[in-house]
Amino acid sequence: MTSTASDAGGGRLVRVSRILPSERYQSLAAYVAAGGGKGLDAARAVSAETVIEELAASGLRGRGGAGFPTGIKWRTIKAYASSSRRTSIVVNAAEGEPGTFKDRAIIRANPYAVLEGALIAAQAMDADTIVVATKARFGPEISRLVDALAEVVAAGWTGDVRVRIVQGPAEYLYGEETALLEVIDGRPPFPRIAPPFRRGIDEIVLTDADIDAGSGLAAPVQMAGTQQQSEAPPVLVNNIETMANVPGIIANGATWFRSLGTNDSPGTLVCTISGAVRRPGVAEVAMGTTLHEVIDDVGGGVHPGRHVRGVLVGVSSAVITPEQLDTALTYEAMTAIGSGLGSGGYIVFDDETDPTSVTAGVSRFLAIESCGQCTACKHDGADIARLLGGIAAGTGRRDDLATIDERLQTVADGARCSLGRQHQTVVGSLVEVFREQITARLDDDANPLDVVLIAELDEIDDAGAYLDASFVDKQPDWTYRSPDSGKTPVERFTDHRAEGTSSEAASPT
Repeated sequence: MTSTASDAGGGRLVRVSRILPSERYQSLAAYVAAGGGKGLDAARAVSAETVIEELAASGLRGRGGAGFPTGIKWRTIKAYASSSRRTSIVVNAAEGEPGTFKDRAIIRANPYAVLEGALIAAQAMDADTIVVATKARFGPEISRLVDALAEVVAAGWTGDVRVRIVQGPAEYLYGEETALLEVIDGRPPFPRIAPPFRRGIDEIVLTDADIDAGSGLAAPVQMAGTQQQSEAPPVLVNNIETMANVPGIIANGATWFRSLGTNDSPGTLVCTISGAVRRPGVAEVAMGTTLHEVIDDVGGGVHPGRHVRGVLVGVSSAVITPEQLDTALTYEAMTAIGSGLGSGGYIVFDDETDPTSVTAGVSRFLAIESCGQCTACKHDGADIARLLGGIAAGTGRRDDLATIDERLQTVADGARCSLGRQHQTVVGSLVEVFREQITARLDDDANPLDVVLIAELDEIDDAGAYLDASFVDKQPDWTYRSPDSGKTPVERFTDHRAEGTSSEAASPT
């Protein structure tokens, strides 16, 4: 709950500890002693409108990657409240962006702020249910959440609000808001076509006739905005980091929150630095700190004798070049250079790594994680990944780059979620920036290169950063069997339904 400065970066404030404390809170009592709980008390002493207006005045934006203004989101959900059923709150803890570990770091160090933020949201929305949706494979985080929740319940914080933890699948798309709701509803993580407001967790299920008629919906679900309206109330979905910021804003006010950061990007950002750096790590920094400063302070800089060749913003935004390293970590500055802030995960690669291998690795990740609801995303993405993999292996043909260029133009066609556009943007930027190096790989005597593994982080500790090594064996149909079935994940799910069996579903605890 406090702010502490580092002198790295020429005296500039680099590290702070508003929501990511330097030492873990070992108990609810320790959190309260540091000022925790005041936000919830304050929220319960004023109207819901006052809470929402303070949040809007703070300028907090979603830290899951999209950067949508949190106050506007809360106000919109409140406006679409049901007259018969209470709104639900969902905390998105399904972190899976390559290069990102900040949500898990927050849960491990400060789960109480997350739960307090969710309870403030429940107070503002008159919600009776909170769902924390995480991945079944996140054992340490689940254990921490379960223990913290038990303390919060015992302290009487929850009142009549039911809080439950849902453990979902490992897939990347599970972190997408509408796919998250699908999992909570017991279905696979296939994104919905959805308006900015959701309706919601317990949705009406369509009949087979509705689906066969070409509704265009993900797994059988009826969304608001279509002709047949759902009776389910809207649901407010916020990321872990976003929710953890709420208590401080409500306890201390919008002006306090804005005392760090910039006018358009106030507050702090919890960053993950990994890749070709001396000590991968996670730290909270003031918005406006430059990427260069964060790489040096949090990651220890690149190894001696090496230099940065590029920085991936997870797999969500255009690659950042060495000339752009002094860009401030703000929404406006990162947009101005043609990239984005993302979820604060930055993967550094240096001059020892061939950019063709990195490009092929990014493309492979996105092609595999595509669910197959959008044909172009799955099939054009697979073509791009295959061709880049061949170029890296030294077996590419002269016309491959032209084909890649063509597929990059169509891979996002008809996309219902952002994954196809990410393929277009991130891989497209890498191909553009490193075209000369990729073209050179088409020479007959090119040595074969391994594709760089781009995957979810399993762990970050003092010894380094560890990727999900099992992703090497993951197939485009989301199995780990070789050879691949040739079916998309959606086709596999359809087969499961026809056979009367279930696919991956959430399991509540």
